[in-house]
Amino acid sequence: MLRYLPYFLSILLTVLTGLLAVLVAPGWGWAALVFGCIAALGTADVLQRTSALRQNYPVIAHFRYGLESIGPEMRQYFIQADTAEVPFSRLQRALVYQRAKSVNDTRPFGTMQDVYANDYEWINHSMAPVPHGDPNFRVLIGPNTAQPYLASVFNISAMSFGSLSANAIRALNKGAMMGGFYHDTGEGSISPYHREHGGDLVWEIGSGYFGCRNPDGSFNAERFAANATEPQVKMIEIKLSQGAKPGHGGVLPAAKVTPEIAVTRGVEAGVECVSPARHSAFSTPVELLQFVARLRELSGGKPTGFKLAIGHPWEWFAIAKAMHETGLLPDFIVVDGAEGGTGAAPAEFMNHVGVPMHEALMLVHNTLVGLNLRDDIRLGGAGRIISAFDIVRTLAMGADWCNSGRGFMFAVGCIQAQSCHTDRCPTGVATQDPARWKGLDVTDKSIRVQGFHRNTLNALRDLLCAAGLSDPREVGPEHILRRVSPTEVRSLAALYNFLEPGQLLSGIPDHAVFQSYWASARSDSFDAPQQVMSMRESKAR
Repeated sequence: MLRYLPYFLSILLTVLTGLLAVLVAPGWGWAALVFGCIAALGTADVLQRTSALRQNYPVIAHFRYGLESIGPEMRQYFIQADTAEVPFSRLQRALVYQRAKSVNDTRPFGTMQDVYANDYEWINHSMAPVPHGDPNFRVLIGPNTAQPYLASVFNISAMSFGSLSANAIRALNKGAMMGGFYHDTGEGSISPYHREHGGDLVWEIGSGYFGCRNPDGSFNAERFAANATEPQVKMIEIKLSQGAKPGHGGVLPAAKVTPEIAVTRGVEAGVECVSPARHSAFSTPVELLQFVARLRELSGGKPTGFKLAIGHPWEWFAIAKAMHETGLLPDFIVVDGAEGGTGAAPAEFMNHVGVPMHEALMLVHNTLVGLNLRDDIRLGGAGRIISAFDIVRTLAMGADWCNSGRGFMFAVGCIQAQSCHTDRCPTGVATQDPARWKGLDVTDKSIRVQGFHRNTLNALRDLLCAAGLSDPREVGPEHILRRVSPTEVRSLAALYNFLEPGQLLSGIPDHAVFQSYWASARSDSFDAPQQVMSMRESKAR
């Protein structure tokens, strides 16, 4: 019966302090009120039937719930190692904070990384390092379009207004404007807060066609053109899928569809807002590329491409074959990895759906090289990119530039509380509660966004120069080394198969995924190849 002791004591103390308040001094009434509340809580625990734990352990059970609620914070600040990436380590977050504030980010006394652990990676330095030059590295996207864009090699990844607060959007865009890099709108369309400071925008068009939709959710060309031709919009990005929850779609509950969000997205306020799992404007690879060409024309000739997280390889191969057969090419492709995570997602999707960025990026890069299309299409990479080394490694695997979402969230004050989906973000970054987001100072945080970008590019320049390179385009897989066992080290060039230019035009390379699916992929359909369908049918019998 010891489990009931706190409950019985609260009743006894309520009676005793109540008597003292009546017979001795009124001040005891406060104690009686406190103990009475505890006794009432215990009584409610005993009488309720939904929780066996509360019924068996009245009062005490609430201490468990309280400790459980602060468990993530306790582990993050007092238990987890500085190098534990869950999902970003304390060292990674500290690096962003230091660079955002432009304070000293040098470290004493040697690395905290285990350099003899499997998967430890590094870039080899040169005996002939090159002099430091301008760190403002740029990539020309859409050189053959009417309005090509010279993008930074490091930009803000897609995060919508609605997911992020008004002041977070303001700070990100103002920082992008001051630093000369782009801000991807996310699929929630272009809000007034994106427009306020005039920073370069990449307008992401998702399956909900927010900002360019008809009442039934279909694509509206006139509304698209009205937004796309604005000078602030530099490129158009069709979102096929995202790393956090590829193939899932999304729902913004009716209660969260405020009049402000409704106007931005072109939906009805107070009504559930659905992002379908697939697009309605196209249904085949060829139709996708025709849609890309149409949006390019409607935007006045701005670079237009798509973002995707790789899933079934035959579907990507179908798109690639459609490019080769029709000559309809996107100006760019952004490859999002399964480790991407600014979007809240069900646990199974977050943990087990989609191809991680490294393998996905190399598959896209290899396919384009094998079709002699790589020179015509620029590639961006997104997924857990924080440091200059992350950028170098991504470029070595085939990217032309990188995007970061959570890195820039840290720059505006995110502390990885992981409460983005609750509307209770403690720093005002990922919430629509004005009482929370109004405390986020736009002027201060925009300077930090600019500082994080500038200091990361300075570090990128230093890494390149130490390796004897003067431009990010010179980085290749041979420059990045990985420990694969206590006694073995391999470069990425040795670990992975890289196709030769035009290799897919003359045959199928000795590469498992190409051997399995390249020949059967079709440019007119996303359907699975016959061998896959046969396996499915064999299980259905």
